[in-house]
Amino acid sequence: MKFEKINNKGQAQLFRNHYMEMLTKTHPLVIWGMYVPVIIYFIYLSDYRFEIGPGTIFLVFAAGIFFWTFFEYLMHRFAFHAVGESEKAKKFIYIMHGNHHHFPRDKERLFMPPVPSIIISSMTFGIMFLGIKEYAFAFFSGFILGYLFYGSIHYAIHAWNPPFKWMKSLWRNHHLHHYKDDGRGFGVSTTIWDRIFGTMFDLQKEKEDKEKVRELMYK
Repeated sequence: MKFEKINNKGQAQLFRNHYMEMLTKTHPLVIWGMYVPVIIYFIYLSDYRFEIGPGTIFLVFAAGIFFWTFFEYLMHRFAFHAVGESEKAKKFIYIMHGNHHHFPRDKERLFMPPVPSIIISSMTFGIMFLGIKEYAFAFFSGFILGYLFYGSIHYAIHAWNPPFKWMKSLWRNHHLHHYKDDGRGFGVSTTIWDRIFGTMFDLQKEKEDKEKVRELMYK
């Protein structure tokens, strides 16, 4: 997914239709506002309707968060960075993720916009429910919270310097993914899976290119 020029201003036009174009944009608070009530309600159902028990709910919820990090890695590596053969496939990949690499400072396309987000999350919950039945409510809640953290961390990586020293590797891994090699550094909310699967940058050997980092951060 290489571009001759990475644009530090503006945003990609994904559709000619004005209304379709509007549906591709959102603000992080909109997505948090959509899903936090769902998370709370699903946890309530897990406890009061299905009587799973607080301890089990906590473990299943935590498993959902952890599973999100693995899902995030797989999607980023194999779906978002897939190589399209046809023009339609290339266009689809660009809409999904390529536009972010082309316009990394576009704040309105860091979260999945509401309409496709609702459709995809509904399908995801349905698959989970078929597999683990009533435990899906707690598992999906953790999974979605993992997604919300992922989107927020992604926003923060582009917007600010790392707030804590121990988070610097996370920031650098993603910045290098953008300006050095998009075939590595797929983890956004964690570097665990990059380390396990050998796609982590060797941060001790990589020099800090502060100018490049500044180019990718919001002002």
